[in-house]
Amino acid sequence: MANIGYMQLVRHCNQYCRFCSNPETPYVLDLVTAQREIDDFVKRGYFGIILTGGEPSLSPLVPDITRYAVERGLHVRMITNGSKIADPETAQRFVEAGLRHYHVSIHSCRADVEDFLTGVKGSFELALRALTNLQAIDTAERASGGAGVTVNINTVINSFNCDHLDETVRYFVERFPFIRHFVWNNLDPSMGRAETNRDTAHRLRDFEVSLAGAMRFLAQAGRTFRVERVPLCFMVEFAHCSTETRKIIKGEERIVHFLDDKGTVRQTDFRHPKAEACRHCSLNEICGGLFELGDWYDLDELAPVFVPKEPIIRRVLAGEV
Repeated sequence: MANIGYMQLVRHCNQYCRFCSNPETPYVLDLVTAQREIDDFVKRGYFGIILTGGEPSLSPLVPDITRYAVERGLHVRMITNGSKIADPETAQRFVEAGLRHYHVSIHSCRADVEDFLTGVKGSFELALRALTNLQAIDTAERASGGAGVTVNINTVINSFNCDHLDETVRYFVERFPFIRHFVWNNLDPSMGRAETNRDTAHRLRDFEVSLAGAMRFLAQAGRTFRVERVPLCFMVEFAHCSTETRKIIKGEERIVHFLDDKGTVRQTDFRHPKAEACRHCSLNEICGGLFELGDWYDLDELAPVFVPKEPIIRRVLAGEV
């Protein structure tokens, strides 16, 4: 198992994404508390941690927290909008501290769509500058025999990008060939700003063709990907790439240290609501269902499929990516 813990460093942000599920709080993580959380992850045998927020790069403690975690033997990643590492010196400082894996949140390759979704004009260009900086560091380090850096693209599927997910991955693979991994998170329309901004909510069928095209392109291009909060009946061909399915099969857990009233949450069950039809689906036991806390998505969109689950289980347990 490769359990990874989540640590919120801050809850404020320099963007105002229309679908953000982590509304701002005044709390920030101090170094002593961060070290205590890291020590706990080490005792639990976790593989690593993900620094998140808000926008975690706004915390002045990123290098200190990273160094401490690396010294304790943990792999460190950060989910970021890229705005701070658009500065080359900041990017270099983070990498030198041991932060060598970045999930850069970009939701569209169309600048006007990206800026609209983030609520900040110019956010798309900042993200591109961040990727350019990280690619330059990666190239320089690998040329001198170093390990380089790893960059993933994180995308929240919503009504404004669900028709061009394939276009977006093609754009980034072509422009930044060092990016090898993509992650899609299906929108939770009943939390945070998405609950107010109903124009961001889509139906499951709205992304089906675009997501399938994106996954097939990445597979053919030799890239890897993960899909979160999408039921397997919408991704049968790549069921082994479902985050929930992989955790269910491998029996993984996830601990998140929130900076709000939720506090610390340990999640061991990755199954969510399902339709009556799911009882007849051959993949029911390994499907996470439909992550939905409200009533936007229609469970009637879920339909049983009849393919064997054993090959999927074997692929996951074999470590196939």
